[in-house]
Amino acid sequence: MIRATLLATALVLAFVGSSGPAIAHGDGAPQPVDTKGLDSLGAEWLGTNPYRGSKSYAAVAAEIGARGYNSNCARCHGLEAKSGGMAPDLRLLGESESDDAWYISRVLQGATVSGRQKMPPFEGLLSQEAIWAIRTYIDAQPDN
Repeated sequence: MIRATLLATALVLAFVGSSGPAIAHGDGAPQPVDTKGLDSLGAEWLGTNPYRGSKSYAAVAAEIGARGYNSNCARCHGLEAKSGGMAPDLRLLGESESDDAWYISRVLQGATVSGRQKMPPFEGLLSQEAIWAIRTYIDAQPDN
């Protein structure tokens, strides 16, 4: 009798647990980033972060980038770019031309490891302004 009750309880819990979609951290779909306050960077992708060192845009870009990062990147790369080990710690990414090239390539094309998509491609989903603003936000995070 006890065994039958335990089995019935387990089946009910399994059914209840699978009766609807799991809504833990959202569906993971890319979220738009409002870049109001930044001038258009044009259609051709730049090779380096245009906001780095800019007195007029660095603070605005970092603020916009914070919103973009939190809605598109934090679920894997961690809050304030502090990785919990699931994805690379972006605070360790340098600020050289080659680091910017790696960053823009990875964000636009995503990443596939051993046939599994580890990072979605954002090309065509986020604007150049949004992607460089996110990079500006990441650069502003202390790496300690």
